[in-house]
Amino acid sequence: MSRRQEIIARLATIQTRPNAYLCRQCLHKRLASTATATSDPAQAGPIEPPPSGGALPQSTPSASLRTTYKIKASVLLSRPPLLTRSLTPFEKAFFLYQKRLNERLALPFTRYFYYQKGTPGDVEWKQKIRERLTPARDIGRYNAYGKEGWNDELLMGAQEAEPENQLEALVRDAEVEVKEGEGEEGAERGQQELKKEPVQRPMPRVTEADRVGDTKSLDRRLERTLYLVVKEGKERGGRWWFPSDGLTGKESLHTAAERVIVHAGGVNMNTWVVGNIPQGHFVLNYGTQDTKFMTQKVKQEIRGEKYFFMKGRIMAGQANLTDNKLGLTDFQWLAKDEIQRLLTPRDWNAVRLILAER
Repeated sequence: MSRRQEIIARLATIQTRPNAYLCRQCLHKRLASTATATSDPAQAGPIEPPPSGGALPQSTPSASLRTTYKIKASVLLSRPPLLTRSLTPFEKAFFLYQKRLNERLALPFTRYFYYQKGTPGDVEWKQKIRERLTPARDIGRYNAYGKEGWNDELLMGAQEAEPENQLEALVRDAEVEVKEGEGEEGAERGQQELKKEPVQRPMPRVTEADRVGDTKSLDRRLERTLYLVVKEGKERGGRWWFPSDGLTGKESLHTAAERVIVHAGGVNMNTWVVGNIPQGHFVLNYGTQDTKFMTQKVKQEIRGEKYFFMKGRIMAGQANLTDNKLGLTDFQWLAKDEIQRLLTPRDWNAVRLILAER
C-alpha cells in the first residue's frame, strides 16, 4: 500500500460525531491539507487499517423527490400585422401640415411644360385648379401663393387630414370627365367627352370578417398580430390555451413544436417555428380543477406541468381540427386584448409579457 493510499484509509476512519462519516468534499479537503503537512514519512504516526464495514451509507430518495413535472412544448403560432397602424389625430394633422408647407416652399407648377395650350389635358388642368387651387390632390382646397397661404394649419374638426377623405379626393380626381370643344366648334363637332377608365379603389382596412365578427378567419384585424388559441377537451375542463403537447423521448422543443402544429391544426398550414430557444416558460402546479379528471396514480407521480413557449409564424393556409390528435374541439385567431378576455387570470399572467402589443 502506497503512502497516499494509507492517508486516505486513515482519513476515512475519522469520525466527526458518533456514527457519522465525512462527506467526499471534506475528505478531499483534509487529504490536501494532510498531504502538505506530513511530507516527511518518518514523522507520520502509525497507520491504522480501516474498520470493516466502513463504507458510506447509501442515501435513499425521499418521497417528495418522486413527484415530477411534465415538460410540454407550447406554440405561439401568430400571423403578423398586414397593415401599418392607424395614425393618431396629431400625426394626421402633422403630415398634412408638412404637405402644405412643401407646397409653399416648392416652385410654382409650370403647366405649359406638361400641357400644351388647348389640349384636353390643359382643359382638365384648368378645371381641377379651379376646384382645389393647388396642384396637390390630397391637401384640400389651399392656395400656397395666395394671401391666405400662411394659414396652412387645420381647424378643430376639419376632415382634410383624414385618410378616408384623402382617398376619396384621389379617386375623384382620377375619375373626372373632361369635355372637349366649346362654342361654335364644339357645336359643329358635337361635344365629345373624354372619359377615363374607372380607377380601382384600394381595399378597405376593415374586412368582411371584422364586420361579422368571424374569429376563425385570418383576414381580420389586419393591424394587429393574431395568435392561434385552441379549446382543449373535457379532460382539461374545456380550457382555452395555446396548442401544447408533451415531449416524447429525446425530442427537442423545436421538433416538438413542429409536431404540435401538425397534430393540432393539420397539414394545410405553411408555418415556420422561429429558432430553438423558447420565448418564455410557465410552471403550472396542479390544483383541484386540474386533477379532477386524472387518475390517482397520475396525481401521485405528476406534480404539474412546465410549458415552454416556442414562437411560430403562419404564412399561408388555415387550421383544421378535423381528426386532430390532441383532443381539441375549437380554435380562434385572436389579438392580445381578445386573449386576455378569454384566458383565466392564472394563464393570462403567464403570457401577457410574451404576446405582441400590436
